[in-house]
Amino acid sequence: MEYQHIAALAARVRENVGKVIVGKEEQFDLIFAAMIAGGHVLLEDVPGTGKTVMARSIAASMRCNFSRLQFTPDLLPADITGMSVFRPSDGTFNFVPGPVFTHILLADEINRATPRTQAALLECMEEKQVTEGGVTRKLEQPFLVIATQNPVETQGTFPLPEAQLDRFLVKLSMGYPDGKEALRIMERFIRSSPLQELQPVAEREEIVSAQDTFSHCQVSEPVMGYIAALCEATRDKERTLLGVSPRGMLALLRVSQAYAAIQGRDYVIPDDVKKLAVPVMAHRVILRGLYGKAGENEAFIRELLEKIPAPTEKAP
Repeated sequence: MEYQHIAALAARVRENVGKVIVGKEEQFDLIFAAMIAGGHVLLEDVPGTGKTVMARSIAASMRCNFSRLQFTPDLLPADITGMSVFRPSDGTFNFVPGPVFTHILLADEINRATPRTQAALLECMEEKQVTEGGVTRKLEQPFLVIATQNPVETQGTFPLPEAQLDRFLVKLSMGYPDGKEALRIMERFIRSSPLQELQPVAEREEIVSAQDTFSHCQVSEPVMGYIAALCEATRDKERTLLGVSPRGMLALLRVSQAYAAIQGRDYVIPDDVKKLAVPVMAHRVILRGLYGKAGENEAFIRELLEKIPAPTEKAP
């Protein structure tokens, strides 16, 4: 699949999602780039801003299997991954797959489940497989986890640990609509939800082909140096307790390639890195004395973008 085809695929799905979601094209592009890069997405925002609707609209736009899992304190790991069930008739155990055996998994309000249950997703998200009873089962591609969480509630929630946050390629916020967008939302939903009528416009094979192609997108040495410099700057011992790891650095590299591909380019430019630095890096940083304050983390990354000069890059 050429990069123009990846861009055309993204445009088709973007237009289809736009029948339900008003605005938010930037958020869609970041989610779609994360999916092409084989990563996962964490949507954090206050209730009612369209996190779940965005996830369901993307799933409905692609001919892929979709599962929605509501995370609650009594949810168990086996409720996610599946379990072996004993059959008295023949004395054997049969594995019953859980909702994680899908293409797109919506993990709604992920921070309402206990850490033990949250950890059940670690192997699924990182290695695209499930191990149960000593047997490892591969997940079919594509596999995308879109998790949502509410940042304003603390009672009855379990904040995601750093290891779990690091499994998410990007962390995004939907944001409130402006006045014009609010009017368009009311006009669109006044009689019925357009989500119920949304039809798929992309095949699973197209997504898999894009995932196999995007990594050939060229990244010059100056751009790779820019990515490395940004990540190294987050490890300031005086300001941070935790900086961006090599895994986070590779995440920024991969999603920059995927983002360039959905723009129809076969090369990454510094502006791609700038666009993606905050959603990829901010949730991987812990600032001294400001633990859990996402807004401060984002401001810190933007400060680094201002300080570290970007290379002047020309198209090959």
